Amino acid sequence: MTQPSQACFRIGQIVPSSNTTMETEIPAMLRARERMLPERFTFHSSRMRMHRVVKEELEAMNREGLRCAAELADARVDVMSTACLVAIMAMGPGHHRQVEDDLRRVARENHCDAAVMTSAGALVAGLKGLGARKIALMAPYMKPLTQAVVDYIEHEGIEVLDALSFEIPDNLAVGRRDPMQLLDDVKRLNTANADAVVLSACVQMPSLPAIQLAQDRIGLPVTSTAVSTVRQMLDHLGLAPIVPGTGALLAGDLPLARIA
Repeated sequence: MTQPSQACFRIGQIVPSSNTTMETEIPAMLRARERMLPERFTFHSSRMRMHRVVKEELEAMNREGLRCAAELADARVDVMSTACLVAIMAMGPGHHRQVEDDLRRVARENHCDAAVMTSAGALVAGLKGLGARKIALMAPYMKPLTQAVVDYIEHEGIEVLDALSFEIPDNLAVGRRDPMQLLDDVKRLNTANADAVVLSACVQMPSLPAIQLAQDRIGLPVTSTAVSTVRQMLDHLGLAPIVPGTGALLAGDLPLARIA
């Protein structure tokens, strides 16, 4: 008897050249999902040059995003996402919407109907999907950039009660950070009165192995920008938001997040 073919989706990411995490954590989550559910995924990236997480390099990197969108459009990806949160949030409130409009225009000009999103917008949508009005977060950025992230999230109507900055300007060093260290770091975070915790607000700071453990210990929903990115990818594709062991946002028992 012939077996029905499985749906296969192409995942496209626009990635900083020094990012070593989003091309590992995103596939890891979706591969874990594949072990439970029938859909399959392939992964495709285009890169923008960036070494140090400082505003000047972020601005220069952002200018390469449209080229990357055109390259991913050539692969006819099904969903296309940026993979740098702070590069967008540092540009001012609500900037992810403009970026998404620009990337969508380029995709369509290149005959690609991909759903278009940003990791920045995904984090906001994920927190709203959790019903979080007050949060605490951790990030590897220098304090001024962390403050830009805080201001951005608060402009979206979510209060940030506490934020830890690890102040690591070298993006490769951020990617080498032990994700399990976050379980000790989070002890310094004031989570009293918070509705949710963002264990890593940066897509380059690894956190995946610690998400579920942190949630179990804290007793609050715990997420990350990478987890939120996968959630919105699945929402765009119309797929069940289920990935085992990755916290409340991918537990499959929340309604589809509002894609903002």
